[in-house]
Amino acid sequence: MTQLQDVISDLAAEGEEVDRMVEGLDADGWALPTPAPGWTIRHQIAHLTFIFRLAELAASDPETFGALAARAGKDFDGAVNAALADYLDDPPEKLLARWRAGRAASLAALAAVPENQVVPWLVRPLPPAVLGCAGYMELFGHGQDIADALGVRREPTDRIRHLAWFATLTRDFGYQARGLTPPGEEFRFELTAPSGESWAFGPQDAGQRVVGPAHDFCLLVVRRRHRADLALTASGAEADRWLDIAQAYRGPAGQGRTPGQFATR
Repeated sequence: MTQLQDVISDLAAEGEEVDRMVEGLDADGWALPTPAPGWTIRHQIAHLTFIFRLAELAASDPETFGALAARAGKDFDGAVNAALADYLDDPPEKLLARWRAGRAASLAALAAVPENQVVPWLVRPLPPAVLGCAGYMELFGHGQDIADALGVRREPTDRIRHLAWFATLTRDFGYQARGLTPPGEEFRFELTAPSGESWAFGPQDAGQRVVGPAHDFCLLVVRRRHRADLALTASGAEADRWLDIAQAYRGPAGQGRTPGQFATR
C-alpha cells in the first residue's frame, strides 16, 4: 500500500468514527456546546464539511479552488465564517448528508491524484498524501471537540501516525503564529504508538527532544489538551518551550485548553 492509499484508508476510518458520534443526535444534541468557545457540534461538522470541500476542489478543480483561496487569503477568518454560514442553517439530517457526501467526494478526488504530483493549497502546493495528513489533523482535532462535548472516550489507534508525522513536518507553525523565530536546529521526536510500537522522527543525535505517548503528542499539537495534563517530556530548553506553543495548523493558535480541564481521560 502506498502512503497516499494508507492515508486515504485511515481518513475514511477516522471520518466514520466521527460520523458514528453524531448520527443519532437530535436537534438539541447538535446544539451542544463544545470546548471550542462559541462552537457547537453543528459548527464542528460544518467546519469539517467546508474543509473537505476545499480539499476536493484542490484535487479535482484547481481553478475554482484558486478563486476561493484568493478570497480567503484576503480575510481567512471571514472566509471561514462565511462558509460556515452556508451550512449552519441546515437541519441536522441535511448537514449530516452533506458531510458524508463531501467527505466521500474529497477522498475520491485525492485518491485520483498521482502520488508524485502536487495539488494547490492555501499557502503552497502539497503532495496529495500530505494534504491527506492535514485532513486527518482536522478530523482528529474537531472530532475530539465533539467527543469532549458528548463525554465520549475515543480509543486511540495507530492511525494517528499521520498526524504525528505531519506535526513534526509543521513544527515551526507554533513559532510563526506568535511572531517568533523558529530555531535552526532540528528536533528529535520519540513517540510510543497506541499499539506499543516506537515511532521516531528527526536526527538521532539532536540535542532537543520530545518523548512520550503519540496520542498525547497528537492532542497537544491540535491544542485539545494542555501539556500539564499530558505525559510528554522535553530535553533541551527549546524543546521545552515548544511544548508550550506547539500547533500543527497555520494561523492563530486559538484559546487552547487550560491545565486540569481534562486531567482525567
